[in-house]
Amino acid sequence: MSAGESRLPSAWAKVRTFPPSTKFIALSHLRRLRGCEQVAAVCYRMRGAVIEFLLVQTRGGRWTFPKGSAEPGLTHAQAAALEAYEEAGVHGRMEEASFARYTRRKRGPRDASGVDPAVNAHLCEVLWLGPPQESGRNPTWFSAEKTKRRLREDRTSGDGAELARVVDRAVARIHRLRRTFNSGDALQKVQFTIEDAPPSRLRARKRPKPRRA
Repeated sequence: MSAGESRLPSAWAKVRTFPPSTKFIALSHLRRLRGCEQVAAVCYRMRGAVIEFLLVQTRGGRWTFPKGSAEPGLTHAQAAALEAYEEAGVHGRMEEASFARYTRRKRGPRDASGVDPAVNAHLCEVLWLGPPQESGRNPTWFSAEKTKRRLREDRTSGDGAELARVVDRAVARIHRLRRTFNSGDALQKVQFTIEDAPPSRLRARKRPKPRRA
């Protein structure tokens, strides 16, 4: 070996001889995929033994769960809690782990990604409601059966059935949580409230009530 030359380590030489197999993703493609992961807050309350779900309306008037894109720097549960607060004024407890996943099929022409967003659904126990941050959302409580009917409205039969299955899974999950509550269910939850007020103050506060269908 002549002066000025150096020998590469044998391990590096072996790596260099491997055929290229790594797939590179363009940054522009990542930006298109950024909105393909979404979160939804499946908000509920108990009225005696009856489960009720809180739905909001889109700008087009369709009923849906509070939902939005996953936020950088936040867990999916935290992002879902933020959507519930902004769209429906929810203060409550959000389950950390997603209990269901569904596809939100876009209406009209597709964007450049051509991908329907996948939505991670998180169960949220509503403790109390404040005024929503977004106008026109009309947060409303429905029974489980009426929730499924509202979610089927103005949707294809396949999309409506998929959302109805999310409600059925939520009902089953809530019943399971209630059965195991006294035995020490070790679920992680994100409890969120915008104001750290004592319970006595919360009871005295006049809270706006969404209309019940």
